Amino acid sequence: MNDRPRMRRSAPHADRPAPELTLALRIQAKRWRELADLRQRVADAAQAALAVAPVTPLEGAELSLLMTDDKRIRVVNRDWRGFDKPTNVLSFPAAPPDRIAGSPVLGDIVLAYETIAREAQEEGKDFGDHVSHLVIHGLLHLLGEDHETPAQAERMEALEITALARLGIADPYADSEPLAPTPVLSTAS
Repeated sequence: MNDRPRMRRSAPHADRPAPELTLALRIQAKRWRELADLRQRVADAAQAALAVAPVTPLEGAELSLLMTDDKRIRVVNRDWRGFDKPTNVLSFPAAPPDRIAGSPVLGDIVLAYETIAREAQEEGKDFGDHVSHLVIHGLLHLLGEDHETPAQAERMEALEITALARLGIADPYADSEPLAPTPVLSTAS
C-alpha cells in the first residue's frame, strides 16, 4: 500500500445496506489486545467496506482476520509473495474476483501490529483509525479491487475514502502528494 505515488481523487457515493459477515478473528500477537475495541472496530470497518464495494458477497459469508506481528507476517509475505520483509496487511481471497460474490468464504486478511503502529506514528494517524483503514483495504482486495495501475489505484482509494467517511475517519490520502500530470504527446504535424 505504501509503494506507489498517491493520486487526488473524489470518492464515489454509495448508500446501500451491507450484508452481514461471519467474522473469524484470531489474535496471534498479544499487543493487539491493547486495542480495547478491536473486534467492534474490525466489524465496523468490514461493514463500511461492504457498503461501498462494487461486489456484494453472500449474506453470512466468512471473513477471517489474523492479527499478528512483523516476525510472522514477514514469513507469510516471503512464502506467499516472495518479499522477505514485513508489511502492514496481506489479503488472500478464497475465490477469483468473478466468483467471489457467490462464495461462502471471502478469504483471509493478515495484519501486522508493529508495522501498522509505526506507520500510524510516522504519518500522524490514530492507530485504531489506521487499523480500520487497513481492514477496509484488505477486504476490498478480497472483493477483487486492486491498485496495480493508476486507474485501479484511483478507484480503490476512492472506495476506501468513502468507507472511512462512513466511520467518521478522515481521508488518509489527503496529505499525500498528487501525481505530476503526464504529458500528452500530440499526433498533429
